[in-house]
Amino acid sequence: MVSSSSTKTNQDKVSESSAQPQNPNRIRDHLANERTYLAWMRSAISLMGFGMLIVRLRILRPPIAPQAPGSAWKLGLAFSIVGLLMVLLSTQHYFGVRDDIELDTYNPPDRWVILSSITILILGIGVIYYIFSAPLDTLNMVIFE
Repeated sequence: MVSSSSTKTNQDKVSESSAQPQNPNRIRDHLANERTYLAWMRSAISLMGFGMLIVRLRILRPPIAPQAPGSAWKLGLAFSIVGLLMVLLSTQHYFGVRDDIELDTYNPPDRWVILSSITILILGIGVIYYIFSAPLDTLNMVIFE
């Protein structure tokens, strides 16, 4: 015979679980959040790698060619800093979205899309400026190994 205390405990558990509506897509939402986070990480690594590439291409010029101090290292540094900031902001965003999914209160923020778009736009303008501001006579003297 089952005691009334264990039956009451089971009924309490059933009533507690039915009192809080759970999102049936909760697991899928968490997995989508994790995929988005990993995409942001790949983008951040790409930005940092592109920054290093810009600096390395500046170093590949032969020593015979005249080299002004230039701004390649500044542009490479900007890409690397944006990549590092993207790591920090995407990690913070991931945990915020995770908590919102658990509380079933998630609303997609527009500010991250706008902020990242403006940042990439500014970096792209910097790359275009760097490419077109390089003197053309020294570009012919580049030796690739």
